Amino acid sequence: MSLLPVSFYDQDACVLAKQLLGKVIRCKNGTHWLAARIIETEAYYLKEKGSHASLGFTEKRKALFMPPGTIYMYYARGHDSFNISCQGKGNAVLIKSAFPFEDELTHPDSIKEMQALNPLPSGLIRPVEKLCSGQTLLCRSLYLKVKDWDQQQFNAQHFYIDDVNQQPEKIVQTTRLGIPHGRDENRPYRFIDYDFLEYCSSNPLTKRKQIPQFKVIDCQVLWLC
Repeated sequence: MSLLPVSFYDQDACVLAKQLLGKVIRCKNGTHWLAARIIETEAYYLKEKGSHASLGFTEKRKALFMPPGTIYMYYARGHDSFNISCQGKGNAVLIKSAFPFEDELTHPDSIKEMQALNPLPSGLIRPVEKLCSGQTLLCRSLYLKVKDWDQQQFNAQHFYIDDVNQQPEKIVQTTRLGIPHGRDENRPYRFIDYDFLEYCSSNPLTKRKQIPQFKVIDCQVLWLC
């Protein structure tokens, strides 16, 4: 286990969004550890219209103005969504999607538990590759709830992000999803692990008409937006 220190989150939002790719979310469900590798993130800044913080401070958005590494959860279309505050008040990174992860720390039936937590609308078993392919799906599969974690800090006993030394070789940088027209929808603040493109929320390389702006980043160099 290599629990990320609080200082790790004290970075520019775009830098943190890239560096979170390959890290593993670990969440305890009862006595069992569930886990998912982060494959897609989005960066948000106070001074751009796409962010919640741009609408001003409220008790509901308090976590965005708390120290780096504070968990910010909210309801997206009625379902839980997971973000982390970072350097600069109001700035944050949204964990957009992940991929189920197993190792010696997870329970042997962890994938089955995630499938039980997040079945298809029909009640059938959701395929492994679809369990965390969206911001609300990953929260459902890991049983992350607004009421439990909003404005809280990570802790090694229940919920944290782990460094398992898996860094993407390439990152796709593109525009964010779901940003209304006129609210800085064209800013390239979305980052995807190239090797997991087919499992992210929406693959920009196969939807170029809808998402025209993208580039592939060589991870030997860290790029700033």
